[in-house]
Amino acid sequence: MPDFGLRTAVVLIIFNRPDTTARVFAEIAKAKPPRLLVIGDGPRGDRQGEMEQVAKAREIVQRVDWLCTVQTNFSDVNLGCKKRVSSGIDWVFSQVDEAIILEDDCLPEPSFFRFCEEMLERYRADLRVGMISGDNFQTDPIPGADSYYFSKYCHIWGWASWKDRWVESYDVGMAQWPRVRDTGQLADMLGGSGPARYWGKIFSRVHRGEVDTWDYQWVFANWLQGRLSVMPTVNLVSNIGFRPDATHTNSLTELADLPTMPMAFPLQHPVGLLRNTRADRVSAKRCFQPLWRRIYGRVKGWPRILSQKIKHVLA
Repeated sequence: MPDFGLRTAVVLIIFNRPDTTARVFAEIAKAKPPRLLVIGDGPRGDRQGEMEQVAKAREIVQRVDWLCTVQTNFSDVNLGCKKRVSSGIDWVFSQVDEAIILEDDCLPEPSFFRFCEEMLERYRADLRVGMISGDNFQTDPIPGADSYYFSKYCHIWGWASWKDRWVESYDVGMAQWPRVRDTGQLADMLGGSGPARYWGKIFSRVHRGEVDTWDYQWVFANWLQGRLSVMPTVNLVSNIGFRPDATHTNSLTELADLPTMPMAFPLQHPVGLLRNTRADRVSAKRCFQPLWRRIYGRVKGWPRILSQKIKHVLA
């Protein structure tokens, strides 16, 4: 894509893994964003050697060798995933009106950046769209020639959004959840009692402060506003962070290290703005299932997981 010059700010969220940070940063460097905003959490006091790893990760993002404004938002103390990422994105959208966001284990295919930028521009004024994802977790190709589809899910292994979507709806404490729970609105949002039970348990745990995360709150915010996500018909981001030292992705699954494919340009746009329910059913089965079904799925997918384990041992 020699004729493409990225104009959108890129956000990189880092912590204590300089090796994955270096790989993701290398892809960002190829894209040469004009503005790079880096969010970093502080080391945990009870983890030996973590201070050094945090320092190494932060040093990597100082290696900018292109024309770029670099801004950092580093915490001296460990805030945890929930507070650090949510407050970091709050900071991002106090600086810019739209951004492409990557975590230190989300390795983008080069065309990811152009895809996000074109989608940010196309749907900037369309409040029916809450975010753009770089992820495709489908088991089979999406029928048709379109470059992307619309989903109710919010896959955040490489994503992009706008200030107004975040600022006007995101609430890390999920203050509206009890009202939604008590009125049964979640079943209406999700189209059935089964999904409502699954997500209701998650949202209740998040609301009680039992889960140190920020992303379920983003899902809830988008559903509360009736917004959809843009999903590419090819996978543009691979999560390289499934390993024991990860904060959340510390066990291998069939979604780890998924291969990526370049997006073809010019983009082919869908007719209208309708959710692809068939694709969402696949995403639900692969990503959002009760525990026993996820275990069964892992057993079925053991050859791929075994291959991943061998790959990590030999790496």
